[in-house]
Order: sequence, then structure tokens, then C-alpha cells
Amino acid sequence: MLDGTKPLVRVDDLKMHFPIFKGVLRRRVGEVKAVDGVSFEIYEGETLGLVGESGCGKSTVGRALLRLYDITDGHIEIDGSDISTLSGEALRDMRPRMQMIFQDPQASLNPRMTVGSIIAEPLDEHTNLTRKEKREKVAKLMDAVGLARRFADRYPHEFSGGQRQRIGIARALALNPKFIVCDEPIAALDVSIQAQVVNLLEDLQQEFGLTYLFISHDLSMVRHLATRVAVMYLGKIAELAPRDALYADPKHPYTQALLSAVPHPDPAGDRQHERIILKGDVPSPANPPKGCNFCTRCPKVMEICRSETPEWREVDAGRFVACHLYN
Repeated sequence: MLDGTKPLVRVDDLKMHFPIFKGVLRRRVGEVKAVDGVSFEIYEGETLGLVGESGCGKSTVGRALLRLYDITDGHIEIDGSDISTLSGEALRDMRPRMQMIFQDPQASLNPRMTVGSIIAEPLDEHTNLTRKEKREKVAKLMDAVGLARRFADRYPHEFSGGQRQRIGIARALALNPKFIVCDEPIAALDVSIQAQVVNLLEDLQQEFGLTYLFISHDLSMVRHLATRVAVMYLGKIAELAPRDALYADPKHPYTQALLSAVPHPDPAGDRQHERIILKGDVPSPANPPKGCNFCTRCPKVMEICRSETPEWREVDAGRFVACHLYN
């Protein structure tokens, strides 16, 4: 727990299963367990990094947290309100407190709307501001994200990728949210632009007191931005720990393998770190292995791993691991 703060977001045993239908009669023959029993908390003012390889369920967790999906099971509490089963107007009333920055800045912006209209759209939906007040608010938001006010009448295709992402960030900030899910917000950007967007997110967090869930597969960027880091594999969280502790001493075999793949700025120093090569492919989330999800590729696998699901436990202060090595 962070000193003097309370959890803004609580997630308890979140499950997100998508049905599989086959045949002419579209019979249900199974389900994809995209998220399968995930629990964590995010404290006010912190950034929780959520990392893992493609297809492990990171983005599904982010979207389920904001109730962009109807969840299969579990509980989600944001700012003291349980939103797990909310719908209609009750869920709509919660929207201003929680927003999302999407991965692809081009696909997430309406090409037929001007930048000013895109940023003002949440204000149109959730406030009773006058046209003049909306224009003033849009101008302030454009200032906050580093866009010139004169660009308000332009269209998304007239901007670079980094500028389009800034438009998406301004739209997310329009309703003064407390919690923002950043779904790989730099993945579609050039390397030269990524640092600018990350620095902008940090500055906005300081200015507006924001809380982030930062989803990414870029471990170096997560190390720069996150307060704590959760590592996901095949729909489950394998390890959750404070940033510095996790990077210095990863506990879970999957975390160790993941961090061993991070490029080192000094090739001579990199030789001291043994690269862990995982064998085999990631199992299908429609048919996960029995016992531990990682047992088919784990270099430290034991017999118990193939039959029993490891318990999620606290091994050090603030450090949680799901692995039989620590049971």
C-alpha cells in the first residue's frame, strides 16, 4: 500500500470470457478465457503498469475496468462505487470519472469531425455548458496537451500521429476524470514521439492529480512511468510488485524471462545477464493448461504445477506472486 493514500480502483476476481459459437445453428461450444480471475488495487495518484506479451488479456482488462464490456464475473469498484453490474443511466453517470486513451490515435478519432468538435463531444454528452463555455474549455484543454488553439477547426488527417494522440488525451481530460486507462498509448507512434507523449502524461498527472492504468508491452517505458507493475500471462496476473523491486529481483519465472529480453544500453554490461529463452508457444486462452497457466513453458516447472493452480500470495511487503515456488 502507498503511504497516506487509499485505493481508487479495486478489482476482485475479474473474469472476462467470450463465447465460441460454431455450426449452422451457432451452438456454443466453448469460451475464450481472455481474463480469468484477476485481482488488484490502484491507489490515488499512482500509475499501475500492466505488462505482458500480445494476447495475454491486458487490453481486455482495461476495457472491462471501464465497463466497455459486460463482465463475466467479479467485482470492479471505482471511487467507492461498485460498477460491476451497472447499466444504462447509472453507468452513464459514472463515465465522467473514468476515461480511456486508445492505442491507435487514428482509428479512435472521427475523421468527419473537427478537432474542436472531437474534444467537445464529452462536454456535449455530459454537461450543460453554453457554446462559449465549451469553446473556452476546449481551448484550455488544447493548451494543456500542447496543441495550438488555431488547430481547433482542422480535421484529424491533417495531424501527425503524436498530435492525434494529444487530441485523444485532451478528449479524455475533458470531463476532469479521476482515473484514466492508457491502452498502449505510444505503441503506434514513432520512437522520437513516444517520449514526448509519456512526458505529457506525467505532467498531466502532476497537474490534475490523475490515476493511471498504463497498459504496455514496452518494459523500458513502464519502468520510467509506473509506480507498481503487474505482469500478465494468459489471462492471469503472475506477479505484482513495486517497480524498482520487480526490475531488480523478479520472483516469477515468467517475469524473469520477460525482463531478460529487455535490451541493455551497454552491450558489455548485458553479457552479465543470462537471456532466458522460453520454449514452445503460448497456449490458447480457449483451452488453457490445467494447473498453472505457465507450466507448459516454465523452465522451473514441477509436478504440482501441472495439476494445481498456484495460490496468489504476498511473499514480501507489497509483492504478490502466483507460483508454487513460493507456496
